[in-house]
Amino acid sequence: MTAARLTDRTALLRQRARASKRPALFLHDEAAFEIEERLNEVNKAFNAPALIGHITPPIARLFPDAAFSSDDEQLALPGNHDLVVHAFGLHWADDPIGQMVQSRLALVPDGMFIGVLFAGATLQELRAALAEAETRLTGGLSPRVLPMGDIRDLGGLVQRAGLALPVADSRKITVRYPDLGTLFSDLRGMGETNALSNRHKSVPPRDLFQVTEDIYKQSFADSDGYLTATFELVFLTGWAPSETQQKPLSPGSAQHRLADFLGVDEVSSKD
Repeated sequence: MTAARLTDRTALLRQRARASKRPALFLHDEAAFEIEERLNEVNKAFNAPALIGHITPPIARLFPDAAFSSDDEQLALPGNHDLVVHAFGLHWADDPIGQMVQSRLALVPDGMFIGVLFAGATLQELRAALAEAETRLTGGLSPRVLPMGDIRDLGGLVQRAGLALPVADSRKITVRYPDLGTLFSDLRGMGETNALSNRHKSVPPRDLFQVTEDIYKQSFADSDGYLTATFELVFLTGWAPSETQQKPLSPGSAQHRLADFLGVDEVSSKD
């Protein structure tokens, strides 16, 4: 039995191609800045990077000589890379662990993986307003906004993919919009409109988006009347296993008591 697919790849690639003509890349700029910050903290030179996914100029400029692979189910990525950056594709992946496993296999020992994706609270206001509007008008819901993974679950995927020293962190960004149409325009410019496989392809109810905007204004407008939209960028990092990496100490192997280090008296749980 074939598993149901989350993403209509043909629609997603068409949307990304359309987005390149009128791009909205301010969040990609933020992602590029965060990626560069993480690389600076590592203090390690990367000479054979590879990029995967929806790679736009802000991230591409960081790695002018990088190899590239689309985020298809099977990555077109040979091994021997010391850095793999998977950008804005994992939230659309039918098999995100598979994407990360393939990324790990493309890394040399102690090579670094960085993934950036939309997750968590992204578009929580739009999701709530759309759901209420559609329920009012039709009595039901249809899939219109991509479901978002939780940072704790996403962090677990890094370890399950066989990457060492996994870290997951996020940055929430609130954007103000004068109206719903401007928000939709930005989503089109990001290539992040509806590409769900089970989306309804029929014309939506005539009043759906007007009712959605009315609800949005009532529930999520700021004091100046602007619609607020949350975007949460989640960053996943890990390393291809290597014998040279630090290993966690085994339980009971500590040489000093934590109480001594903190300068406090140790009290047992019974006390």
